[in-house]
Formats: sequence, structure tokens, C-alpha cells
Amino acid sequence: MQHFKNLAELHRNNGFPMPENPLISVNRCTQTCSFGNREYTSDFYMIGFKKLKSGVIMYGRTKYDHSNGSMMFVKPRQIIEFKGVEYEEDAFAIFIHEDYLNGHNLHNAIGRYAFFDYEANEALHLSPKEEEIIWDLFYKIDAEYRSNTDEYSRDIILTHIDSMLKYSQRFYKRQFINRAELSGKTVTKFNEALNTWFRNGLLTDKGLPTVTELASTLNLSSRYLSDLLKQETGKTAIELIHIYLINEAKDRLKGNTLSVSEIAYELGFENLPYFSRLFKKETGFSPNQFKKQTLN
Repeated sequence: MQHFKNLAELHRNNGFPMPENPLISVNRCTQTCSFGNREYTSDFYMIGFKKLKSGVIMYGRTKYDHSNGSMMFVKPRQIIEFKGVEYEEDAFAIFIHEDYLNGHNLHNAIGRYAFFDYEANEALHLSPKEEEIIWDLFYKIDAEYRSNTDEYSRDIILTHIDSMLKYSQRFYKRQFINRAELSGKTVTKFNEALNTWFRNGLLTDKGLPTVTELASTLNLSSRYLSDLLKQETGKTAIELIHIYLINEAKDRLKGNTLSVSEIAYELGFENLPYFSRLFKKETGFSPNQFKKQTLN
């Protein structure tokens, strides 16, 4: 697998004109623009808009759905693969080296845009109006990129990129809502996955389920799953796992056969104080208080 450390090498290998800046490149593509049939990684963030006529883009080793105009976001050292890609309409790709962000507030802020960790079937599908907004920002970035560089250039470019990312965050919120209307609530499927984990005895074999393991059963990345659940319920995936476990604990504490420590161990908690703190946070009572109250 090829790894690109510098933009010149990436551009040369894909037949792009040489970049105007060694740390950032802004590229508008038509049907003649191609990444070839290759799998690679790089030291760059990539923000891309594509409307495919044919071909497959693999990201995180899973297929991206590009039947509509859609955006994808790639972080440094993430595997990406292009196979026979042909564009139906204009596309763009912005490559940003990590070092280009140094000293700018986007250096830290970019890590808060969770969609750089999204994977399977999680591209951002834009409405026509949303496409207009994104293209308008792209034109502003492109114009500044191709103008004479001065002390304001980098800040202007990064400010527009940050605006593009903020709009993308907003559009993902809309997509989460539309997704729930079309395919049902993710929280229902999430709880079903938790039920299956317990029913199949995986708690005994593997311990507490992780967000990554549950996301995998739903064919989602952990970040995308947590963001979907947060949109639907106001709670993250790990918070919902905790609520599920505490409800299980409450049910078992109603009996008089097992001690609090035995129940905690059965539920996969090796740290009894942690279990007690979590239980009190969710119920307002310690496990022993709850057990006594139930018995009385």
C-alpha cells in the first residue's frame, strides 16, 4: 500500500497539476480527474465532494454510498481506495497537511468533527440547496488559494474550511433525522443488539460490550453510532449501555439471593466501587439502599 507524505508526490501520482502550496491543495475535478485504481494512506486530511457515474470508493475498508452528491472526510493515515471511479458531475478534493493547521484554532477544533471517524455507508448526502452552500465555500477557498499569498491567506482559507465543516455538521444532523424517518430509530436496533449480547451469553465470554463491538453489529462506526444516538435520545452510546446495565442490576437486586458484589460481577463489573457510583448516578440510591428499599 502506498503512503503519501507530501502533496507533490500525491499530485504527481494522480496526474494533478503541482500544488500551489506544499501543505494544502485545492482541486476541482471533472470526469477527467482520477485517483486511479489504488489503495493508499497519507499525512493529509481530505475533504471531498463527489457525484459518481461509476466505480467504487472504499473508506475504512467499507463501501461508501455515492449514488447522490455526497461529501467524504478522511483523516491522516486512514485507508482509502478508489476503483474505476468516473464522475457524473464536478467534484472537488481539498488536501490539508496536519502541519498547515499548526497555531490555528482549527488544529484542535478539527478533532471535534466526529465525521472524520465515520466509515461504512456514512457519507454526507447533500440536498441541492446544501450543495450550493458547499460549492460557494469551495469557490471562496479556491479563489484565495490561487491568489497571491500574504499574511492573511492561511487564516482566510482555514476560516472558510472551518465554515464548510460547521455546515457539514449541520447537514449531518438533518441526515440523522431523515435516516430515522426512513429506516427506524437507531436506539431500537442498539437495544436489540444489547439484548442479543446478553441472551447469547457474551457477557460471560467477553465481558461488557464496547461501543465499537455494538456498532460493528449494526454496520456503523462507533463515532457515527454515538452521534446518531445522541441526536435521537440526547445520550451517547456508552451512556445507553450504562442505563441498560443499571436496569439489569435493578431487576436482579429485587431478588434476595445474590449480594451486590455478585450481581456487579455477573454484569461484567470487576470494580465494585465503579458499579456503585454508576448505579447511584442513574438511580439516586446506592445498590444496597436500593436493595433494602425493594425488600421493605
